[in-house]
Amino acid sequence: MLALSAAGRLPDFLGTLPQDLLRALAGDWLHQARPDQLPPPEPWTTWAVIGGRGSGKTRTGAEWVDALARGDPAFTEDPVGRIALVGETHLDVRDVMVDGPSGLLGLPARGRARPVWSPSRRRVEWSNGAVALAFSAEEPDALRGPQFGAAWCDEAAKWRRPDAAFDMLQFGLRLGARPRNCVTTTPRPVPLIRRLLADPRTVVSRARTHDNAAHLAPDFLDQVVGRYAGTRLGRQELDGELIADRDDALWNRAALEAGRVAAAPDLGRIVVAVDPPAASGARSDACGIVAAGRAGGHAYVLADASLARATPQAWAGTALALYHRLQADALVVEVNQGGEMAAAVLGQCDPAVPVTRVHATRGKYLRAEPVSLLYARGLVHHVGAFPALEDELCDFGPDGLSGGASPDRLDALVWALTHLMLGPQAEPRIRRL
Repeated sequence: MLALSAAGRLPDFLGTLPQDLLRALAGDWLHQARPDQLPPPEPWTTWAVIGGRGSGKTRTGAEWVDALARGDPAFTEDPVGRIALVGETHLDVRDVMVDGPSGLLGLPARGRARPVWSPSRRRVEWSNGAVALAFSAEEPDALRGPQFGAAWCDEAAKWRRPDAAFDMLQFGLRLGARPRNCVTTTPRPVPLIRRLLADPRTVVSRARTHDNAAHLAPDFLDQVVGRYAGTRLGRQELDGELIADRDDALWNRAALEAGRVAAAPDLGRIVVAVDPPAASGARSDACGIVAAGRAGGHAYVLADASLARATPQAWAGTALALYHRLQADALVVEVNQGGEMAAAVLGQCDPAVPVTRVHATRGKYLRAEPVSLLYARGLVHHVGAFPALEDELCDFGPDGLSGGASPDRLDALVWALTHLMLGPQAEPRIRRL
């Protein structure tokens, strides 16, 4: 069934079963779990379950440990007799991994004897003799000596001594034919998590908070998810994304967060900047389309409407629609590569819209540097969150983006803010968004 789930064929298979068997399966974890909550079938050493808050990570780890201890044939060929439970502290192991609502003792009995927690010995015991021993990541040396066939590490991204604890644990994973780890955590850009995700022996499952919405309080979804969605904190804590700054990037996420606002004030001038691709097609660059306004010596980024692999008519229509929606003053268009054609397309679509042509005489980094200094001085504010744009900003260094892609959103932003903050200004007029 694990293989069927991984291949997306489990619903079709279940549809062939009789009703009495389906009712029996209703309480079975293989039937209840999402695909990301079941271990991948291919061989692996570490299964990293990366997810947002409340996405079901703890339940995933607890069900995996319980299945190994009981010898569930869908998870293991033989019962795993000794398992390590490693949390940030002993209290975390007890209150979350063992005795929490989604912990080992909170799992449905399913007609079987429940495991027993022995607090004095810090161990969970199953009726078949399997045991899971509790360890604190704050005491790596406690992992010297014991040996295991499997280990569950919870919230490893927030351990105080992550590398020491995890490395010491690996020396004890030496029982059975295939010792393995399950690491359940909300990600942080710490060395251990980066190392695990880069290891070819690691398989990764990802889940967002919204994936588990049916089991979360509506107020939590409305207030917390609604408030933090798209921000750095929200992408990390809710979407389970590993958000890291590049050391030599011109922008950093702390500055972006510090300048973020919920709404813009009355603005004196608004522009929509377009960084057009040199060509269109499946392999073409994206068309950067960013809107920004100015008020009181500060700039406000209003929208990122950039399009990937769009036709000239498509991105021109998007840029013009944004221009009219915001009642902007001008379209700013780069005319270096294909830009003259872009300006012509915009003019054909709506001749009444003023188009300001700009020509790049310096490289992207040199043009972006003075704009990044505006952010450093606290003069630029993002109205809401623009995850794709902000990813480009925080990954842009002297050699461009890490992956070598074109920073099209960043280019459009640079043109918009250069026009508003660093170039000659037109007479402002006040309007409210």
